[in-house]
Formats: sequence, structure tokens, C-alpha cells
Amino acid sequence: MKILLHICCAPCAVYPAGALAALGHRVRGFFFNPNIHPYQEFSRRIATLESFAAQTGLPVIWDRSYQLEEFLRNIAFREQERCRFCYYLRLKATARVARGGKFDAFTSTLLFSKFQNHELIRELAQQVVQEVGVPFYYVDFRQGWAEGRAKSQKMGLYKQQYCGCIFSERDRFFPKSGRVEGPVKD
Repeated sequence: MKILLHICCAPCAVYPAGALAALGHRVRGFFFNPNIHPYQEFSRRIATLESFAAQTGLPVIWDRSYQLEEFLRNIAFREQERCRFCYYLRLKATARVARGGKFDAFTSTLLFSKFQNHELIRELAQQVVQEVGVPFYYVDFRQGWAEGRAKSQKMGLYKQQYCGCIFSERDRFFPKSGRVEGPVKD
């Protein structure tokens, strides 16, 4: 099959791209990640994916637009549902590109991470299938977690410490004990 692989970052692409190719699929990457903050992180992930693609010969379709404002507008006052929106946004964009490029299916490196909600990703992908008409190719890439991480480290790929959005950055670096939760009272 001709499969379009949404790529959130190069380290997460190592195992899925290799596993799909090993099954005989023709894989092409797609970079679309309007959630990534700050811009320096966004740029660094692009540069790392460019390096990975050059090293492996993986063709990539790029959407280098930095749509942070739109992303934040869409999750404002729905911060607890931000992952749902983020997954949906990226999966739908991938499916649309897959349809335009006459791909047989689409999938995502989000399925590689042990930190992402696989059931929610599958649910939203099926919704996107109904809306866009391109099949979703589900693989639980987490089985290759250790292998993919080891290979990406050996390749010298930059690995970020959070999924990309401003909230995940906060959760990674700012301890819960220092946060004010709920309304502030006088």
C-alpha cells in the first residue's frame, strides 16, 4: 500500500517508518504540527526530521506553516480537551493530503508514543475516515518503543522532552506543587 505517515517528530518516526517499509508499504511522511510551542522547538523538530529524512531517504510532504494562534484559539477554554482537538486536527490534515495524493491509507507516529491516548486516536481517526474517505491504517507501534528510541539515539536525532504544546511543556517543566488550580480566591 501507499501510506501517508503523519510525523510529529523524527525520533517517533524511526520505528513506524521502518516497520511499514519492512511490510512492503510505500511510505511517505507528512509534517503538520501547529501545536508545537515555542517556535524554536518547531524549527528544531523540522531540522531534525530533515536530517532523518536525508539519512533514510524517506520522502516527506511539509506543511511548515506555524499556526499557533489558530491552535490556541481552538482550545481556549477547552484546555482539558486539547489532545482531542490536536489529534483530530493533525489526523484530518493528514487524511486530506492522503486523499489528494491518492494514498491507500494514512497513519500517524502518534501511535508510537507510550504517552499518547491510543483509543482516542483510533476513535478520532475513524471519524476522519467517515469525513474524508481515506482508510486509517492502525498499527500499535509501541511494540517498537525501545528499538526506535535506541536507533534514534544512535542516529543522533534531537529528542524533545514534551509532546509539543504549551501545556505539555508546562506539565513537563513546571511542578504540579507550584501551580494554582481552579479559581483564585481573595
